[in-house]
Amino acid sequence: MNVPGVTLQVDTPEALAELCRRLDGCDWQAPDTAFHREKTSYPQFCLLQLATPDLMAWVDPLTVPDLGPLLELLNGEQIVKVFHAARQDLEIFYHLTGRVPAPVFDTQVAAPLLGHPDQAGYGALVSAVLGVNLSKGHARADWTRRPLPAKQLEYALDDVRYLARLYPQLRDELQQRGRLQWLAEDFAALVDPAQYENPPASAWRRIRGTDRLRAAQLAVLQKLAAWREQSAQQENRPRNWLVRDDALLDIARQMPASRKDLEHMRGLNERLVRRYGDTLLTLIAEARTAKPEPLPAGGSPVRLDHGQEALVDALTAVVRLRAAEQQLNPSVLASRKDLERLAAGQRDLALLRGWKKALIGEDLCAMIEGGMGLEVKDGRLAITRPGS
Repeated sequence: MNVPGVTLQVDTPEALAELCRRLDGCDWQAPDTAFHREKTSYPQFCLLQLATPDLMAWVDPLTVPDLGPLLELLNGEQIVKVFHAARQDLEIFYHLTGRVPAPVFDTQVAAPLLGHPDQAGYGALVSAVLGVNLSKGHARADWTRRPLPAKQLEYALDDVRYLARLYPQLRDELQQRGRLQWLAEDFAALVDPAQYENPPASAWRRIRGTDRLRAAQLAVLQKLAAWREQSAQQENRPRNWLVRDDALLDIARQMPASRKDLEHMRGLNERLVRRYGDTLLTLIAEARTAKPEPLPAGGSPVRLDHGQEALVDALTAVVRLRAAEQQLNPSVLASRKDLERLAAGQRDLALLRGWKKALIGEDLCAMIEGGMGLEVKDGRLAITRPGS
């Protein structure tokens, strides 16, 4: 497939109508967004690029604020939306319309099933599959400025120019190998609206170091993180502009009881204490005796005994054997940390969801439960099942 030849500039309502006319009836399209988030809680949508087999377009939401007809097309269930690392783009569409465009195909999620590294970057994947080396010159560009320089627009269009070539190639190879359906559950998870809602009550889960807090401290942190998230959303400001993560952790550890205590804490400036000091003290007092929400199962370090360590080694052998059968990198199937958590009894794990569950997760559980084993045949390690 050649690079799409027609490029449309969409910065008027009339140009938007023409683009929608051309897109009507397409089986798939590859969208990408450019946004600005340094000074806001929600991403500021600055540019939409998209490609089909026949055309490319860039759409300026700052000069065409009503993108309703185009967003309706994007939300159409008959059109596959192709992304690379879709989450940030899908978050923007969710905040614009209250819906997550579906169905989707994410080339970053799909690529490991064809032997590419897990979490491969777009440039690396384009280079590996298409032999094209992309420029990185505008990676930190300011997308709010107008007019956008021509080179910056070309850089933005590259994000869909080659995505429109990647998708058919990856899709067809997956289909030939019988692996396309493996991705159904992973892609369904990407379009779950819960992924993009960011409820204040769950904000504490994004903060590192919670596993080192005592119960009362954890309750304080959860209360403070919820307040910070709600305030950031209401004021549309980055959460760390209110209070940084490390400062929240320090407050939770020390649980100050007065303004004087707050003023003597590092990381809290005078303005913060003056504006929010009473609120912080009230929240701390309320949370001191509250019961915290439990840490996620994977939040604490796993400690294994010698028998469990040996089990992890056996599980690693199963992973390596299955990966060799499927011509995949073993790290794509499961990391040692995944296997340690599995051996410790945890079951809310990525390797027990989606295509990984069918390919390796069920085998690993069978190994742990005694329904599968390992033996040496003709000098080679092999997987066996009782009675086979």
